[in-house]
Amino acid sequence: MIFDLIFLQDATAAGAQQGSSWSFWIMMILIFVVFYFFMIRPQTKKQKELQKQRESMKKGDKVVTAGGIYGYIKEVQETTFLIEIAKDVCIKVDKGSIYTVAEDAQAAPAKD
Repeated sequence: MIFDLIFLQDATAAGAQQGSSWSFWIMMILIFVVFYFFMIRPQTKKQKELQKQRESMKKGDKVVTAGGIYGYIKEVQETTFLIEIAKDVCIKVDKGSIYTVAEDAQAAPAKD
């Protein structure tokens, strides 16, 4: 009789476990969907927008580097910009280190 109870408990536990595995997979899929729409998708959209902005930059645009250096684009090359930061002082920076156009940076509200 005790053995019957043990087998009966194992059978009901296996059925409950099978049902919980479906709910586990459903929850995992829902978590992935939430991460995609609230974290991954906005980030990729922002990166594409920034890349598009960098490609549209031309000679004479006022820019800010990722290091906080303000200057004007003096020359545009394939992967770099030559930026004039003072009279007759130019630095060569990678296009990936240009954060934004300076006018956009000044118009953006300060973060707390």
